Amino acid sequence: MSSPAERYARSRADRDHPYLAEFRGHHTFTLDDFQVRACRAVEDGQGVLVAAPTGSGKTIVGEFAVHLALATGRKCFYTTPIKALSNQKYTDLVARHGAENVGLLTGDNTINGEAPVVVMTTEVLRNMLYAGSSTLVGLGFVVMDEVHYLADRFRGAVWEEVIIGLPESVAVISLSATVSNAEEFGEWLTEVRGHTTTIVEERRPVPLHQHVLVGRRLFPLFEDEDGTVNRQLERMAREDWQLSRMSKGRPPRGGRRPRSHHRTPGRVELVEKLDAEALLPAIVFVFSRAGCDAAVRQVADARFTLTTPEEQEEIGSAVDAACAHLPDADLHVLGFHDFRAALVRGIASHHAGMLPTFKEVVEDLFSAGLVKVVFATETLALGINMPARSVVIERLSKWNGEAHVDITPGEYTQLTGRAGRRGIDVEGHGVVLWQPGLDPRQVAGLASTRTYPLNSSFQPSYNMAVNLVAQVGRERARELLEQSFAQFQADRAVVGLARQIHKADEALAGYQESATCHLGDFMEYAAMRRELSDLESSGSKTRRAAERAQVVESLSGLKVGDVINVPAGRWAGLAVVLDPGHRQSADDPRPMVLTANRHARRLALVDFPVPVEAITRMRIPKSFSARNPQARRDLASALRDRAEGVAWRRDKPYRENLLREDPRIAELRTKLREHPCHACPDRESHARWAERYLKLERDTANQRRRIEQRTNTVARQFDRVCEVLRALDYLDGDTVTPDGLRLQRVYSELDLLISECLRAGVWAGLDAAELAAVVSGLTFESRTGDETPAPLLPTRRIVDVTETMASICSDLKRLEREHRLSYLRFPDFGFAHAVWTWAQGASLDDVLRETEMAAGDFVRAMKQLIDVLAQVASAAGPGDLRSTAHEALDDLRRGVVTYTSVAS
Repeated sequence: MSSPAERYARSRADRDHPYLAEFRGHHTFTLDDFQVRACRAVEDGQGVLVAAPTGSGKTIVGEFAVHLALATGRKCFYTTPIKALSNQKYTDLVARHGAENVGLLTGDNTINGEAPVVVMTTEVLRNMLYAGSSTLVGLGFVVMDEVHYLADRFRGAVWEEVIIGLPESVAVISLSATVSNAEEFGEWLTEVRGHTTTIVEERRPVPLHQHVLVGRRLFPLFEDEDGTVNRQLERMAREDWQLSRMSKGRPPRGGRRPRSHHRTPGRVELVEKLDAEALLPAIVFVFSRAGCDAAVRQVADARFTLTTPEEQEEIGSAVDAACAHLPDADLHVLGFHDFRAALVRGIASHHAGMLPTFKEVVEDLFSAGLVKVVFATETLALGINMPARSVVIERLSKWNGEAHVDITPGEYTQLTGRAGRRGIDVEGHGVVLWQPGLDPRQVAGLASTRTYPLNSSFQPSYNMAVNLVAQVGRERARELLEQSFAQFQADRAVVGLARQIHKADEALAGYQESATCHLGDFMEYAAMRRELSDLESSGSKTRRAAERAQVVESLSGLKVGDVINVPAGRWAGLAVVLDPGHRQSADDPRPMVLTANRHARRLALVDFPVPVEAITRMRIPKSFSARNPQARRDLASALRDRAEGVAWRRDKPYRENLLREDPRIAELRTKLREHPCHACPDRESHARWAERYLKLERDTANQRRRIEQRTNTVARQFDRVCEVLRALDYLDGDTVTPDGLRLQRVYSELDLLISECLRAGVWAGLDAAELAAVVSGLTFESRTGDETPAPLLPTRRIVDVTETMASICSDLKRLEREHRLSYLRFPDFGFAHAVWTWAQGASLDDVLRETEMAAGDFVRAMKQLIDVLAQVASAAGPGDLRSTAHEALDDLRRGVVTYTSVAS
């Protein structure tokens, strides 16, 4: 119970912040201190950055901005990085404020777009800013949920475009995961948006305990609160390591080589253990779609049931209702019945390959506590609200598309952050499964590192350039881009470099004073000495390279039976060549010889500091074996007899053929001797100070070059983009040409290629299915990369158009290279045939069998295509192409592509 003083302070704070007091009254729980501080700042008219762990309740601050907007007659936009999170937030806000007050704008849904509160993806808001949408009128607040997404290298630039482009009157409420440079990000927000309060909350509302599951035993990762790693786990790791060393030889007869004393628990065993320890509901991160689906089958096949009869009935009803709009034929193709049977038992998977409707069902049922175990890929950790009592990580490495890499501390924190449901669980649990080679200290390092840095991925695009130039002109656009977080971070680094240079300049002055000579300019003399040293060093390297080349050439000429004099090394002296060793390497011949002392050895370049030539030759018996001692003795005796009396020189004069000394060296030596400082009695003392000066001067010059490279980096990139656009006649000074106006409407990754195809009329004359097929090349990227076979293209017109598109892209990439840019990629037509057949009415079964795609991948690829096709229709202007694009959109929007509810 609070004290009278605390109640008085609360009453006074409520008088100063009446809207917050009203907002508090709508909640049954007490707001945390960091939430209260952030909400007060919002009510005071400030921008706010809240960096807090997953599940800490930072969205309360965003919801207060919504409440404040409605209470004061202003608008609030709630932005998220992904459509699924936008849809989830829309549902939450409708439940609180009513459907009439809340709208939704994503690429898939437009609901009540002029409402006072609109939830949208960040891309939608960016496009509204560039278009000068009337929906922006009266906007008072923008909530940027999951703002740490601006580090995303593919979509992060959109966040910075929005933050820079919003009117000054709009308060920005930024909600971020815990990042290690939150203060730096907050300083940037203050610089570009005005005063911004940064609030960092590192305490988790529900304590998180870390464990390692070995077989059926669950071990705590730490022995105490000080972070001492469990000694028993360390001992087990040592035992495994010793066993792995001992078993490197041949395995025991009839058996497999043992890899570990300690078992990795199976998935069924894992679920049984979690259930027995009351650690359900749980999310098990598997990092593989196929692994997630296999895990569900394994647990389901074990006839494992985690739900009561009442829960089973509720789950079944919910699944049937959510999927009622799906035709029976599609349900069969999508594996609905197996999906439903596992769900009823409380088991599910969650990954990007699933149909959006299926994923939504899993999310809803898990959040309701009806699904007990979800096997998921890491995409589940990106914003969707699915807290659990426990989070299990199967492995500490994952496939990133190119190689298996260890997960980072930031990823570990993001994954385990879902453990512990606020208001439900007293504590959360993170569990790592034991694997051969697991290092408990590595796990402890991941678990102890709570934060990760937020780094900008911003770079100006072609579409961004024409939109900014159209709005404010090129020079002002350049200034705006210099306000980006990317430039801010670069400039912060420049500040540190500049500080080092300032210190170096002070040191240089002191060194120069210590090197002062009464006979003349000692720095001039020292510079000559440095130049001479560099020249001599360079000449020495050249001579050594030439000498080595002569040695290699001489060894390359050796033949079997040549008698040589090995000039150096342990085996120096007479020897006969048994094998010239040319096959091993042309640049590093290693001859096999027999010495006069009966040693058979393969020699290396180190044994030949000078070239070698045959003194004479002798015959090597065909039956000779270097392993036979008697054969070696006989051949060595014959070698000594053969060489006796043959005239040969031990040190052949060979240097005369090398490059002559650089004439500048002799000239500099003369100048040095003639310089007045050469006669100074303190010359070497001065020289030591001068050498320090010259070394520091070189280092400082390198730092100055780094500053030049960093300063205005974003603006320089913008200049290059504008030069490409000027060369293509999209920009004329501060004027956006008619072709540039078309580019303003294209927001795709391949914006410039789309615009060039429109300008060249490449797509004229195609029917709707053909247009959809060729445009798919601009949105699709094959997962298998270079190994993808040549795409199957259904019509001659499609083949001709794709070739033209590839040719245009080649020309654009060549122009980019001339301006030191690399934005574009070649179109990928691996999805074109499937799009063509789908647009002509093919069944889902036929298309999925043809593409070998998962249903979720197919729907996502189709929605990306639909988004760009809509841009093509908009940018094409009135005419046949626009009509064909709209017809193609109608053909694509059918079946599972449209069977997605608000939460898709």
